[in-house]
Amino acid sequence: MAISASNNRSDRQAYIITGPTSGIGRRAAFELAKHGTVVLVGRDRRKLDEVQKAIERKGRHAVSVLCDVSDIASVRHAAAQIVALHLPIIGLLNNAGIMQMRATKNTVGWDMSFATNHLGPFALTEALAPHLCDAANVLFVVSAVEDPERKAARAFGFRGGRYISAEASARGEWKPGGSSNPGTDAYATSKQAILAAAMAFARETHRLRFNAIEPGVNPTTGLGGADVGGFMRFLQKRIIPLFVPLLRPFIKILSTPKRAARVITKILIDASGQTGVYYDEGGRPMLGSALVRDPKFQDRVVAETRALLAAIPE
Repeated sequence: MAISASNNRSDRQAYIITGPTSGIGRRAAFELAKHGTVVLVGRDRRKLDEVQKAIERKGRHAVSVLCDVSDIASVRHAAAQIVALHLPIIGLLNNAGIMQMRATKNTVGWDMSFATNHLGPFALTEALAPHLCDAANVLFVVSAVEDPERKAARAFGFRGGRYISAEASARGEWKPGGSSNPGTDAYATSKQAILAAAMAFARETHRLRFNAIEPGVNPTTGLGGADVGGFMRFLQKRIIPLFVPLLRPFIKILSTPKRAARVITKILIDASGQTGVYYDEGGRPMLGSALVRDPKFQDRVVAETRALLAAIPE
């Protein structure tokens, strides 16, 4: 039975955040903690504990749940733990994501980018949806690189999402004619799929609010994880941040984790009932690719993803 938030919008109301230990997710955790309890969902216990303690030192409330979003069994276990907390959940931020330069596989042999960026957040959302408060906001962090017509994305080597099917994507197979770097095809396709799913969820489930956000280009975040070398990590943490404020007036899509977190928080605490909206880095409605706006494509992605996940034993 769904929990209603109508009579309990107190400090005990809760927001779930995946990927809360760095970048946008970490900033969003601190912002959302001003509005209620934050449930920190991540795969590194030490980092989760560090963020939780930092939030608590500010007099806020946080709890941590271990979860590897690329592992569906881990996602289901985490969802059960979250439900057992019996918190009135009014927001879910599906933020965790990776972009790899070379393909890797998860524990069941699925493409890691597709599993982390699409299958994991899809499974987590479906597991938690029945337990979210009425009118709860569910927000997916996506990327405009899914649009093959987006000039800025093409300038960085992206050729848009290359979706064939959920099964093909899980195998790491993409439509031909894409980027010379398969990592960018995997990333763009995974973000296209979860954006399509978000729009389909909004049409399917009127009790909840489903939206998506393109957070802008955040050059200081390390999506590549282990694929990013030491020198690049140094640039991301020490050098690039110095130039972002100078470049932002000239390059609209540039952002920072701090700015993105504030926009995300504004969307998640919004009580206006907006659903099925794709927001840009400034919190303004934007359009995705022609394909992702097609309800038939949205429904196909959802149906194929559900079928694929159903094959994973409970």
